[in-house]
Amino acid sequence: MKRMRVTYDAKAGMAYIYLVDAVAPGEAVRQAIAGDDMAAVLDFDANGRLLGVELSTRRLHPNLLEIAEQIG
Repeated sequence: MKRMRVTYDAKAGMAYIYLVDAVAPGEAVRQAIAGDDMAAVLDFDANGRLLGVELSTRRLHPNLLEIAEQIG
């Protein structure tokens, strides 16, 4: 099984958890806010499939942050 891909931007304080191998530009056509405090943004493709989740790094479990790829 392939390892989950997680990226984060320390400067922005945001992380992205990919549920697919990659999300191409324009592939995420709909976003939904999860949580009353905008805790996460869910990205969906044109068929309604969940592609990934963007969230604040402070909400990311430390184990995921350890394997995350730093970007930006």
